[in-house]
Amino acid sequence: MSKISISELGEAGTADEFDLQNFLPYLLNQAAEVSSLAFQKIYKDRYGMLRTEWRVLFHLGIYGRMTAKEIGDRSKMHKTKISRAVAKLAERRFLTRERDEADRRLEFLELTAAGRKAYRDLREVALEYDLELASQFSPEEAETLRRLLHKLAGNMDG
Repeated sequence: MSKISISELGEAGTADEFDLQNFLPYLLNQAAEVSSLAFQKIYKDRYGMLRTEWRVLFHLGIYGRMTAKEIGDRSKMHKTKISRAVAKLAERRFLTRERDEADRRLEFLELTAAGRKAYRDLREVALEYDLELASQFSPEEAETLRRLLHKLAGNMDG
């Protein structure tokens, strides 16, 4: 009979059978963290960016002029995080902010020439990194993984 430590015991004093390593949200988070580390190092080393900053940069690079609310709706990021990222990117002169004359609460964001250059640079790195990650799987497995992740994210049109 193997010994069970106190930390392995559930509330009733019996062994807890919950398998954290197979708990899907935990497993997805672990996979996301591990798979993004090398790319994170690149955007942090090259541009001093945090995750939310590169995500805002990419949304503007892909979709063009947008509001912070539109970025939040697309990215599922909290508005406070977006606001901080926008402030940092504006400070680095990667984006401009323009108030809507009709509705002063709205602010349009757009990449500057420096922001577009950073986006193009990081886009190339991201494409290469994506290919490297996907190379761990057969083409069919990679497609299935993408399809299932889109399904989990509630984004079936991706």
